[in-house]
Amino acid sequence: MKSVEVIIVENIPTLGQIGDIVKVRAGYARNYLIPRGLAVPATGKNIKELEHQKRMLARKRELFRQHLMGMAERLNGVTVSLKRKVTEGNKLYGSVSAMDILEVLHDMGFRELNRRSVLLEQPIKTTGEFDVPIKIDAEIKSHIKVIVEPEG
Repeated sequence: MKSVEVIIVENIPTLGQIGDIVKVRAGYARNYLIPRGLAVPATGKNIKELEHQKRMLARKRELFRQHLMGMAERLNGVTVSLKRKVTEGNKLYGSVSAMDILEVLHDMGFRELNRRSVLLEQPIKTTGEFDVPIKIDAEIKSHIKVIVEPEG
């Protein structure tokens, strides 16, 4: 039985991940993988193209990571100031939530952030100064200062 090498184009749980070069039976490649667009023959030209695409993807990832690191640096110096109605004893009527903080950050130009980015464990219910972590990416975090002041 003759086998051939193919480059996997789509993730196939029983065979491999995108970009893997695997040996399969010639009939399996010819009749199933290649016609369905799941793999391409591992010729010199296709291997060079795969390497080029991997380099381009790695470059894109690095540029995006640098963009996120820059955003983290900009966020480290940010102070969010909010005014809320308070009772005697500096307790807030209601609270300051992650969405309130996110709204101010969006107004400041940090549109890439979403509500899961603001890692506020519990809503803020008193006046004062708070350190709030912001998750930009899985391994990139930043901290902002949130100041809650009484209205009027």
